[in-house]
Amino acid sequence: MITRFAPSPTGPLHLGHAFSALLAHDMARRAGGGFLLRIEDIDQSRARPEWESRIYDDLTWLGLTWDGPVMRQSDRTGAYAAALDDLWARGLLYPCHCNRRDILAAASAPQEGIEPASGPDGIIYPGTCRTCDRTGTRPQKTALRLDMARAMQDAPDLGFSETGTGQNHRIAVPRDAMISETGDVVLARRDMGTSYHLSVVLDDAAQGVTHVVRGMDLFETTKIHIVLQYVMGLPSPTYHHHRLIRDETGKRLAKRCDARAISTYRSEGATPADIRRMVGLG
Repeated sequence: MITRFAPSPTGPLHLGHAFSALLAHDMARRAGGGFLLRIEDIDQSRARPEWESRIYDDLTWLGLTWDGPVMRQSDRTGAYAAALDDLWARGLLYPCHCNRRDILAAASAPQEGIEPASGPDGIIYPGTCRTCDRTGTRPQKTALRLDMARAMQDAPDLGFSETGTGQNHRIAVPRDAMISETGDVVLARRDMGTSYHLSVVLDDAAQGVTHVVRGMDLFETTKIHIVLQYVMGLPSPTYHHHRLIRDETGKRLAKRCDARAISTYRSEGATPADIRRMVGLG
């Protein structure tokens, strides 16, 4: 078993991060496997070196050790570009020139006054740019979308193994639902040349991750990743979607929740064992 923890250096790690990291680490170590660390810093407009340093510091304080060198997404732009070139050459991508306002207006147009449908990647793209030219060299500094219908055209019955919440079963990824309820997701943003979806799939494969441990908020997103693994010929890991750590009002913790930051608890005298108890792993 090989698991990983993949935080973004855009703010302090909080209790939710601690739970996910501890769970992935414990699962791997109990199985005699490996635990890897990846820094997801593709958004260079928000990533900060000081936050990356605090990630290492907090994880070490929690008693976690990782195997091998840390992977940093900012070092892997070449791998992302090569994958996009391949998908473009196969006619599975198209350039998209829409901004958020354009997408909202187009998605709302058929039924004015009714909220447009949303999927795991936000508002379902209405296909405005789907007829754009796909020939020639892949355009740079332009958003690129996956043509979901083409990607799923000859797909077999896709699915993934899920072990979260004490279960072990297969989750189907239906073709028609991916087209109508997820739509043409962005695989390259114009400002970074890749996207979370593309990067995380390629990185998991490159690191040989066999079990992805992450929150239930990404459960539906996993179906997108299964499609990408299929079209790029990559193995699909087993997924373990865990419960979310929430505040007193029931809201999922965010990085702006400094009161729940691991560093705050540390400064107040908490121990790693205290953090484990707080997240239900004590």
